[in-house]
Amino acid sequence: MKHKINLRIIAATLFTFSAAMLMPSQASAFDEDAARALAKKNDCMKCHAIDKSKKGPSYKKVAAKYKGKADGQSKLITNFTTEPMVKLSDGKEEKHKLIDTKDINEQKNLADWILSL
Repeated sequence: MKHKINLRIIAATLFTFSAAMLMPSQASAFDEDAARALAKKNDCMKCHAIDKSKKGPSYKKVAAKYKGKADGQSKLITNFTTEPMVKLSDGKEEKHKLIDTKDINEQKNLADWILSL
């Protein structure tokens, strides 16, 4: 009887672990309101819109470029934290504006929101 109880505990533990592995990760969740607020605070919407190109590409176009790539999030964060040269819709080039936050969680949240579009 003692042997059966141990097997049940082991089976229940394995089932719980397996179910947890199949659930979506909390790390992939993002706060859309916070991301939008950060984008607004930094005037990102002057050059970008959700679904149409302005001075810069739409966020949907950006998402399509990086979605599903292992380094998509880090590439987006690099883009808005290092002032790379970017090509505008009119063909001109300029430095991308730095985002005004050093908080990596805010940067990741913004990147994850963009990637979700």
